[in-house]
Amino acid sequence: MARRELGPAALRVGRAVEELLPAGPVVVGVSGGADSMALALGAAWAAPRTRSEAGCVVVDHGLQAGSAEVAERTVDALTSRGIAAEVRRVEVGRDGGIEAAARQARLAALSCDGHPVLLGHTLDDQAETVLLGLLRGSGIRSLAGMSVRRGPFLRPLLGIRRAETEAACREWGVEWWDDPMNTDPRFARVRARSVLALLASELGRDVAVGLARTAELARGDADLLDELAELALVRAARDDALDVVTLAGQPDALRGRVLLGWLRNHGSEATRIHVAAVDDLVLAWRGQGPVAVPGGSVRRIAGRLEWVAG
Repeated sequence: MARRELGPAALRVGRAVEELLPAGPVVVGVSGGADSMALALGAAWAAPRTRSEAGCVVVDHGLQAGSAEVAERTVDALTSRGIAAEVRRVEVGRDGGIEAAARQARLAALSCDGHPVLLGHTLDDQAETVLLGLLRGSGIRSLAGMSVRRGPFLRPLLGIRRAETEAACREWGVEWWDDPMNTDPRFARVRARSVLALLASELGRDVAVGLARTAELARGDADLLDELAELALVRAARDDALDVVTLAGQPDALRGRVLLGWLRNHGSEATRIHVAAVDDLVLAWRGQGPVAVPGGSVRRIAGRLEWVAG
């Protein structure tokens, strides 16, 4: 398909995908919705230009009646256009809530081949992610939203609006599936979408664009802080322990990251609350005993923090 044959929205999607699409085998995650269908068609258009081999994977979570039929129809729509596609069925647990469990199962199914994976998140998805992070009050990393690149996952459409992916699908002449879960108010992301629409109406401005820009700025700051924290962790490390004096000399923004990284290196699913308690062993030392954290505890002995498996 030549560039001149594409409508403006399809061309914008295709160029966004082309910019990020690596050479070699690539998996394209497709749900059947407008965002992922546009992503798949954009990848098919861009693949010859980047020497990529793009194959689409439709993950059937089995969470809705008729999900298998939707998945098969999506595959048929893609293969009818000469795009390789297959269905992968997964079992979704309940740990962490159904949204998180479905996401974990989906990403595992998409990445199991070891190839780069394209995901169809848009600027609107990014804005919803930032809003939810803001409401959690979980720091600058949450405000940074989703990364364009993270591990094997690539998100070429983070600068594209949801309305543009729908327009691109219309220009390509492809129908998409509207997932009823995307309008189910039981899910936090659906409620966030409604809040953003209300804010845009009340404030008379496109809130999503501002939130997405905030994510881009916050991501740069968060990446720098993470890099500095890694260096600080190396300086504070004493074998498997941490030197208290070195830790105490770090700014709050770095010390917290150092402690969290050290705890997670030990397999602990520590939260900021646990980090604050461990930080008291550094800055508010009164001879107190070990601090319990998920997976073990931390004690201060002879000017060092030591991990005790639990």
